[in-house]
Amino acid sequence: MAAKSLGKNVSYTLTGSKLVIEIDISKEFGESKSGKTIIVASTEGNKAIDDVKIGINVYKYPDAKPAKKK
Repeated sequence: MAAKSLGKNVSYTLTGSKLVIEIDISKEFGESKSGKTIIVASTEGNKAIDDVKIGINVYKYPDAKPAKKK
């Protein structure tokens, strides 16, 4: 079965009752609204797969900034 898209960088396959989700953690989609994290993947809200709902947000923190010298 071919993978189906579920949002930004989120795809899935459904085989019987097994849901397999695939996310490429090397991708980035810019800063979150707060600017504190970098978006890696998102379903952008809850999505239905058959009779279940799923919501995914995958993010990472930006590299630590060097300490300021006094």
